[in-house]
Amino acid sequence: MADDPHSIGDILDGLEKLADEEEQVSLGDAVEAFGNRSYGPFLLVPALIEMSPIGGIPGLPTVLAAIIILFAVQMVFGRKHIWLPGFLANRSISAEKVKKATDKLRGTARFFDRWFHGRLPALTTGPFVRVAAVGSMLLALTVPPLELLPFASTAPMAAIAAFGLALLVRDGVLMIAAIVLAGVAAAVGIGFVGSGGQSG
Repeated sequence: MADDPHSIGDILDGLEKLADEEEQVSLGDAVEAFGNRSYGPFLLVPALIEMSPIGGIPGLPTVLAAIIILFAVQMVFGRKHIWLPGFLANRSISAEKVKKATDKLRGTARFFDRWFHGRLPALTTGPFVRVAAVGSMLLALTVPPLELLPFASTAPMAAIAAFGLALLVRDGVLMIAAIVLAGVAAAVGIGFVGSGGQSG
């Protein structure tokens, strides 16, 4: 098992290492590689995948949202080791697609890693972990209907990514920003779903 990541760059390095070692990268392998002392990667990575070119695969945003909900429920209950059912742990994508996604995300990773780190770390522990988990669950629930509209699911996934990054780098300022972003994303999502229902 690898050392726990402390930045997006560390996560991308871990994914690339898995892609170098195997032709297919499974979700179970990724969970094991990220370690279990930080919840951040388990919210951040699925959200980043959805925001990458891979996220354009039909149905994948909904699958990723379900995975986020599974992780977030375990966070709410304070589970120390993230568990995945076998059918999810064995889900895999080609190493080539993983490498393409990590290459696309490198620039974004460098930007975020430069700007977000270690401010007000107390806001990323204790009850704030559960706040991030509950917020991520609620946001993930908006993804399936939003997937019907081009790029609409990116808004809640961006807020989930912010929660994950805040926990990863222990940045309380980013945690506050993530809570605000979650409120905006939820409002946008409700607006999209509402307008879709009225037009239907």
